[in-house]
Amino acid sequence: MESTIDVSDESPTERRDRVFDRLDDAAPGDTVVVTADETVEPALCQYRIARGATLEWVTERSGPETREVRVTKREAPSDAAVPEFDVRELPPQRRHAVLTETFESLDPGEGFVLVNDHDPKPLYHELRSVHGDVVGWEYERRDSGAWRVEIRKTGESDDDSDSDVAATFDVREIPKEDRHPTIHHRYGNLEAGQSMAVVAPHEPKPLQREFQQRYGDTFEWTVEERAAGRCRVRITKEPASTDATDETAAELDVTTELDVRDRPPAERHERIFESYAALEPGEGFVLVNDHDPKPLYHQFEAEAGPEFRWEYRLKEPGEFRVLIGKTDAGDGPEATATATTSDATANDGPQAPF
Repeated sequence: MESTIDVSDESPTERRDRVFDRLDDAAPGDTVVVTADETVEPALCQYRIARGATLEWVTERSGPETREVRVTKREAPSDAAVPEFDVRELPPQRRHAVLTETFESLDPGEGFVLVNDHDPKPLYHELRSVHGDVVGWEYERRDSGAWRVEIRKTGESDDDSDSDVAATFDVREIPKEDRHPTIHHRYGNLEAGQSMAVVAPHEPKPLQREFQQRYGDTFEWTVEERAAGRCRVRITKEPASTDATDETAAELDVTTELDVRDRPPAERHERIFESYAALEPGEGFVLVNDHDPKPLYHQFEAEAGPEFRWEYRLKEPGEFRVLIGKTDAGDGPEATATATTSDATANDGPQAPF
């Protein structure tokens, strides 16, 4: 039996609840076709964990903003295998939110195996800061591009976290060598307008100076509490200024936004070049990527003609926006570009391959 459900234009919570309800109604062997404008794989992984169910799914795309996921429900496994949660194809900004939400939904004794493309130690510190010593964390594999960690909730959590912040870190519980890298990593994955909280034994002035050096005036630093042995600071990510020039923006009609952060690296170049090839003279699109796509610029520069345009709109850790367009050949310079890597990415280590 096959049924369909459309969860486009719904919040993550609404999307998850509707997918859960439909899968609860499905019998083993039934298929549910989910149409969405955002990734639904996190909800499917959460369903496997919460219900102990076996799901198989295939994601197909019917347009740049629409995807269809064919989910087949199978008989529950006879063994007690820990379900796997592979987040490597999720945008970096979504990973922490989805994983902390998944941990919070666990009952004591439940868990999952996290598969990630780098060491997820910042997540461990975030969970420990909020939930204390009920976070079970055991590495199964430490391979480049395929880290595996079994995460379990070992008891009831006394979660007194502030729902108004995206992440909380009590650095008093984090090894000294991990403190600043952990906080910078998490800050890089915040969206503009989001906040994180840092609890320290005193006001962390060295950290504040690092933020000023790396991020300039793109953050707000607020001391919310001072007490003996405790200082709580809220750090809010402000929208970054852009380097866009009016000349390029004025001559191009921006037709769409192409966000490739949720696509496997091997598919990104092909999708971007297809989008460029489909442009008419005078049109452009905004590419959104999780790191500086400078190698792509050099490839375009070598292969495209004088109509090629490239202009950075935003440079932030985890989110780069570039206007890519096509003008009439011979109009103006061969390319409008500032193909330099933003210093803001320095905290994330080597750039990921496209």
